[in-house]
Amino acid sequence: MAEMKDVFGQEPHPVEDDLYKEPMRKRRKSDRDQRFRAFPSVEQSALKEYEKLESRTRRVLSNTYQKLIQSVFLDDSIPNGVKYLINRLLALIEKPPVDPIYIGLFGSTGAGKSSLINAIIQQAMFLPVSGESICTSCIVQVSSGCCAQYEAKIHLLSDQEWREELKNLTKLLHRTEELGREEADAWNRDEAVEEATWKLQMIYGNGAESKNYEELLRAKPKRKIPTSRVITLKAEEAEELSIKLDPYIRTQRRDWDGEAAEMHIWPLIKHVEVTLPKSDLIPEGVVLVDIPGTGDFNSKRDEMWKKTIDKCSVIWVISDIERVSGGRAHEDLLNESIKACQRGFCRDVALVVTKTDKLHLPEYLRERKAGNQAIQSQREAVLERNEMIKLQRTRILKEKLKRKLPADFKVLEASDLVYTVSAQEYWQQALLTEEETEIPKLREYVRKRLLDKKRRMVTKYVTEAFGLLLLTDSFSSTQNLPNEHLHMSVLRRFAEEKVELLEKAIGQCFACIEQPLQEGVRTARTSYRCILRACLVRNKGNQGFHQTLKAVCLKNGIYASRTLARIDLNEALTQPIYDQIDPVFGSIFRTGKPTGSALMPHIDAFKHSLQEKMTEIGIRSGWKYESCKNNFLIQEISAILGGLEDHILRRKRRVYESLTASVQSDLKLCYEEAAQITGKKACERMKDAIRRGVDQQVAEGMFERAQERMQHQFQQLKTGIVEKVKGSIATMLTLASSQGDGLYKELADVGSEYKEMEKLHRSLREVAENARLRKGMQDFLLRASPSKAPPGTSL
Repeated sequence: MAEMKDVFGQEPHPVEDDLYKEPMRKRRKSDRDQRFRAFPSVEQSALKEYEKLESRTRRVLSNTYQKLIQSVFLDDSIPNGVKYLINRLLALIEKPPVDPIYIGLFGSTGAGKSSLINAIIQQAMFLPVSGESICTSCIVQVSSGCCAQYEAKIHLLSDQEWREELKNLTKLLHRTEELGREEADAWNRDEAVEEATWKLQMIYGNGAESKNYEELLRAKPKRKIPTSRVITLKAEEAEELSIKLDPYIRTQRRDWDGEAAEMHIWPLIKHVEVTLPKSDLIPEGVVLVDIPGTGDFNSKRDEMWKKTIDKCSVIWVISDIERVSGGRAHEDLLNESIKACQRGFCRDVALVVTKTDKLHLPEYLRERKAGNQAIQSQREAVLERNEMIKLQRTRILKEKLKRKLPADFKVLEASDLVYTVSAQEYWQQALLTEEETEIPKLREYVRKRLLDKKRRMVTKYVTEAFGLLLLTDSFSSTQNLPNEHLHMSVLRRFAEEKVELLEKAIGQCFACIEQPLQEGVRTARTSYRCILRACLVRNKGNQGFHQTLKAVCLKNGIYASRTLARIDLNEALTQPIYDQIDPVFGSIFRTGKPTGSALMPHIDAFKHSLQEKMTEIGIRSGWKYESCKNNFLIQEISAILGGLEDHILRRKRRVYESLTASVQSDLKLCYEEAAQITGKKACERMKDAIRRGVDQQVAEGMFERAQERMQHQFQQLKTGIVEKVKGSIATMLTLASSQGDGLYKELADVGSEYKEMEKLHRSLREVAENARLRKGMQDFLLRASPSKAPPGTSL
């Protein structure tokens, strides 16, 4: 397959290694204004003020950076303090205006994810929709930007990633013996066999399923594969791009006999990124992600599926009105979303019930319990039923979240845990008003999330920039205060003592997991056989399950397809442990009031104690409270520990998943043995091999090893936190020491930049107050304005 060459680029140099890099160009004013088109005028005003603050801050930082570069450009060596300052300045200048907010729409086949996205972006048939079958075949990200055209980037599997899947697909289809008619029929009905056959035929044509791995490596694909592994589509209009994109992301039926060349590469598609130009409805910085409900057989796509869920700060679990009241698929989606709160960045989970215009009035009236008011129309019935669904599902969801998450987890305080939406009524408005479809409500939620994030980001950005300018301005000072070295030594010893206390507090936090871990292990040991039996039994016996089970073994206990519920034996076996540890794990990584098990409040307490000591020493040493050095120390410790929180959030996924990773590793040989079984009654023999392997590993301490590995991950996290804190505090205190240490040199005067930065820092409060005043005025006007009349009524 000469066409399938892999192309890899070089990793960019880290910021720290490129002192003379040109900062990125600032955004043009017209482009900045376009970013706010999705917001009402009041929110636009607040965003423009925050944007102006950020832009002016970047300009000050850029000017300061250029002055420093010019002052050291001809030097043979640059002092450490100056290097630190230049790199910190460049990192802040290059920092993105706001990290994207990923909102994951997570739902089963036909739940209405694509229809919901189409309604939110005001493009009726932009993504493929169908109420009867799978439509979107991969992860699709939709966002808006300042591009002039509609654009889609289709990312394909690399050559190596496809070779790995090809090897597994051919193993799955390999038969070493002749089958009787009944066995052959069962084989052909096996879901995994159908899927593998279909994928190979899409890439290589009919008959590909009968070829071996080596033959397919030499075979030519039906369509040339771009070596860049990216296909870019552009169009002036949304409809035009939709037509171009449709064959790539729509899952075609197996009996489809069309010849569209685009669909021939469907099995190679990893994910798709769609960018809309200057949307009036979706603000730049928000990414809507259409996430299939079960993952994928391909390891890379399945890994991306899980990582995509974990990077979403918001997850909307999508379920249509007819399936919301139960079913395994719905529960699996909720459980996976709650796990994302534990292991990922998710802070908000909501249930979005779709197709809520569906209602059979005679049946509803017959089953309806007597109410205070008679139902006069279809519209009244739909609204009543939707309100009832909201109350019921909110109570159920809140109870489920309480069992898994800490009692003060922010999502439990959300006013809206359930939305009842209708994309169809949003377009037709035959029964419901636009507001009653709750599409505008979801848009408002998205805007508020972005506005709040922008406010917090700019506040942090300006504060951190002010700290750097304080340090830069202090470099110009040659004043050595009396006993300064003595005072800095006192501060250093105090910091060392506090780090020791922090290390002990972290250890106590992490120790809270030990008892639930032990209880979970005991439960897992007594229940694993029942769990395994439930995972290996199908309603129709082994019919159509033989190769699906083989696929599970080929993928080390995991099988994901677009039509079956996800199978994960490792996760199922460890679920009793997770049931015990989930509330405690969530408590450890929550933010809020300091408690024995919460980690971040202890780090915040450590920060405040250092800042208080800095102020105390500053007063004793003759620094003014608002002096450059004192403020630099206080601001810099906030920046250092703020970055530490991001490090902890990234690492907690590895800690959380260590249980399933440990069990999967221990059962690897068992899965490999089962995958090799062929011949008569192979399915039963594979099940027996899995049972024997699991029994043996449990007897040898499989669950206890998983417990030890999670504890080891906690220990590694603690060590990493402490080492980062020690190194950062040491660097900061060294930089704050007097110029006599030889760390500094005479630099360009940045007094004017410091004064401007000081004004910007003071204006933060004014901007926040203006935003509150505008919000209060907007709320008053909304309460005073008349509401819209429902469809079918006259004014």
